[in-house]
Amino acid sequence: MKKVLIVEDDLIIGLSTEKMVEKLGCDVIARVTTGEEAVDIALEMLPDLILMDIRLAGELDGIDASMKIRVHNQEIRIIYVTGNADPGYREKARGSGYEAYLIKPVQFEDLRKYILNGTHVPSN
Repeated sequence: MKKVLIVEDDLIIGLSTEKMVEKLGCDVIARVTTGEEAVDIALEMLPDLILMDIRLAGELDGIDASMKIRVHNQEIRIIYVTGNADPGYREKARGSGYEAYLIKPVQFEDLRKYILNGTHVPSN
């Protein structure tokens, strides 16, 4: 069973995403709201996949948190889930080794495709 960490500071979106991930047969190991929590949990619990919002409460945004995680572990898959289609964020994310960049509201079929099939989207 794939272990998934959800990083989302909006309670409703976080719960909705959690339900979709569980429906796909994955284990949600934690749902956190800050980049700092994401780094701590990712390095402690070693999820297979992180669904990472970009704009978060706290000092670290999702991209910065992903980069900190990558310093210690290159194997964790990261999928950005964001409500902001600003090209500046995508450009900033380019070097963080993400697998996909999904715009909210995330669709169940998109999650199925990326979580179950592990489809890789080049980050360029």
